[in-house]
Amino acid sequence: NAGTEADVFICIYGERGDTGSRQLLRSQKPKKFLKGQTDIFAVEAVHLGHLYKIVMGHNGLGSGNGWFLDKVVIKDPITDLDYTFLCHRWLDQGQDDGNIARELTVAGASSFPGRQELKLKREEIWAAEKWKFQEGNTLQFYNRITHGFICLHPDSRVDALGDKKSKYGTVF
Repeated sequence: NAGTEADVFICIYGERGDTGSRQLLRSQKPKKFLKGQTDIFAVEAVHLGHLYKIVMGHNGLGSGNGWFLDKVVIKDPITDLDYTFLCHRWLDQGQDDGNIARELTVAGASSFPGRQELKLKREEIWAAEKWKFQEGNTLQFYNRITHGFICLHPDSRVDALGDKKSKYGTVF
């Protein structure tokens, strides 16, 4: 009883957006979502870039609607990358924690190319900006509410009232 007759949906999230909720209608198998079966679906969408999570679930309708989901593998035909989302849990109101939808993140996220790129950009930005945080510098942040500058002084004092006409402050 690990399969389901309920309507199953997926929402795929990538660095460029998401697909929105899509019902999985046509499997390459004659009967979909049977126990121990691997179903294959084609989901048409704009290219989302590198994928990082999915939401997988069902509507809870029909007899035997509980479903044990092992994993989801998404093949990106443009980049030829495979993204694996591990679940190993029930989507069933009467089993596990009672949820019929699960948010799953990509397995092996540390090897996710988008995260590697983000890490490199952070390092690059820090290399360019770290001088601001050297000992002896005063940091100023513009407060849009008070229209003044909040100053963090080297001796740990904070001027939260903010100088409205700081000659060193820059408003972006």
